Amino acid sequence: MRDYYAILGVGRGATPDEIKKAYRRLARELHPDVNPDAESQEKFKEVTQAYEVLSDPKKKEMFDLGADPFAPGGGAGGFGGGFGAGFPFSDLMDAVFGQAGARGPRSRARRGRNATLRVELDLAETAFGTTRELTIDTATVCKVCSGSGAEAGTHPDTCDMCHGRGEIQQVQRSFLGQVMTSRPCPQCGGYGSVIRTPCRECSGEGRVRTQRTIKVKIPAGVEHGTHIQLAGEGEVGPGGGPAGDLFLEIVERQHPIFEREGDDLHCTVQIPMTAAALGTTLTVETLDGAEEIDIRPGTQSGQVIPLYGRGARHLNASGRGDLMIHVNVETPTKLDQAQEDLMRQLSALRGEERPPGKFAPGQQGFFSRLRDAFHT
Repeated sequence: MRDYYAILGVGRGATPDEIKKAYRRLARELHPDVNPDAESQEKFKEVTQAYEVLSDPKKKEMFDLGADPFAPGGGAGGFGGGFGAGFPFSDLMDAVFGQAGARGPRSRARRGRNATLRVELDLAETAFGTTRELTIDTATVCKVCSGSGAEAGTHPDTCDMCHGRGEIQQVQRSFLGQVMTSRPCPQCGGYGSVIRTPCRECSGEGRVRTQRTIKVKIPAGVEHGTHIQLAGEGEVGPGGGPAGDLFLEIVERQHPIFEREGDDLHCTVQIPMTAAALGTTLTVETLDGAEEIDIRPGTQSGQVIPLYGRGARHLNASGRGDLMIHVNVETPTKLDQAQEDLMRQLSALRGEERPPGKFAPGQQGFFSRLRDAFHT
């Protein structure tokens, strides 16, 4: 059976105001609008369910008697009270076969939650890797109490109800007769100790929220949507417990020239019709700097010129992708009279004084004839 007091982090003797205060604090931390990950949403449901039970006097009384109001049938441990009101089946098995071992007091220290941070990078940074200093708003160990939760100069006192065991034994009646059962101590909540004077810095949590800066090495080859796990860099847990993990979500900024497809890069160059027909040399930008490429005579619009090994580095492997240069041939949309006369003369020299789309079968294309005209 779930311990709703433990879920809210309050003792069994907590007042309604203390229960409400604990719920509001946890709800702010775990609300889906603040933490949309699945783990936080599941914890938010548990906290809400715990508050629904403990804030309702009837449900709270039922739970204090050993029954879970949300269990199937509303009985203890989901058996609908078939073994007697408030008698969970796990306690029956412990009584008949013996407990697997002394449970003892539970630790106040619990593992912290994982955290996710979005990191925006330029294309060159994702392609070749980089080092970033990141400022994180997270929970760290309280320096005043060192995670104990007790005010400086004090310490948690041994619970005088369970004498530090964290549980108390009760005798209940069942169809087997009197059975000895163990339950978490209602005074200390199962911790075996009570914090009489909570730390004013962390309100007894053993941790505080603060900002810290870490230096992170981003490996070469990451891309948009890549997640990098940094173990132990997440939030410190309650009671100064071990920290969770930090996940970096890579967001790659859009580049003004290149589009990325895996480790390959793509770009487009515009060349005039005459350059496509006669051939030329172009200077293009790459991630490694400017390079010259040859445009062969007769190049057609849509042709792709590869520059091998000029793309992004492969993640966790050697080598790089390629840079694919897409050629777009510009056809003039407006000619002056002299230019138009030259084009007509060239067309006549090549025997192309025909209506558009009426070329004879097997006749050479326009760019090939234009190239030959310039070379004759």
